[in-house]
Amino acid sequence: MLRDSITQLLAASKEKNRKFVETIELQIGLKNYDPQKDKRFSGTVKLPFIPRPKMKICVLGDAAHCEEAQKIGVDSMDVDALKKLNKNKKLVKKLAKKYHAFLSSESVIKQIPRLLGPGLNKAGKFPTLVTKDTPLEVKVNEIKASIKFQLKKVLCMGVAVGNCGLTEREIFLNTQMSVNFLVSLLKKAWQNVKCLYLKSSMGAPIRIY
Repeated sequence: MLRDSITQLLAASKEKNRKFVETIELQIGLKNYDPQKDKRFSGTVKLPFIPRPKMKICVLGDAAHCEEAQKIGVDSMDVDALKKLNKNKKLVKKLAKKYHAFLSSESVIKQIPRLLGPGLNKAGKFPTLVTKDTPLEVKVNEIKASIKFQLKKVLCMGVAVGNCGLTEREIFLNTQMSVNFLVSLLKKAWQNVKCLYLKSSMGAPIRIY
């Protein structure tokens, strides 16, 4: 059923040729779960194929990491640039909104709370540490391939599991891994899953469970 749904979704996307690569989202509806009483969950899974290649990432780095970021076409800010934000809540909020995720050098990450206040943390975008041992490009691709499940106050959520530039098999593997990981986070596993849909950016949702 999942394979057929992916075939259908990709065929519909090709029919109306968009000027951009559509993202494929897994839409989730839960049941028998009380977000007020039951423990809210969150978890991150690294998928085998990158769902959003154009995901915007910013490196808050030292001189070496900022230089490396420039070489691979990733935005970066050094300590001086962060100081200019002057802990201004509006500017930090604007920065958090502009990027999907942040990476930070070891020497800079310790200074983030002092330089920016709690803004990035509140937005759920506190930087991921990047060390000298790992090439920056590897870390960037790792972040792009990771998706986060987080239950807040409502019983529905959506995560990107692929894009229409991937093959059917790649989308299938990403979706399968995402669903299995989600189910492992749930209190009663599949008994907490009400429905699952796959949807491309501009397409109609297709029920897969």
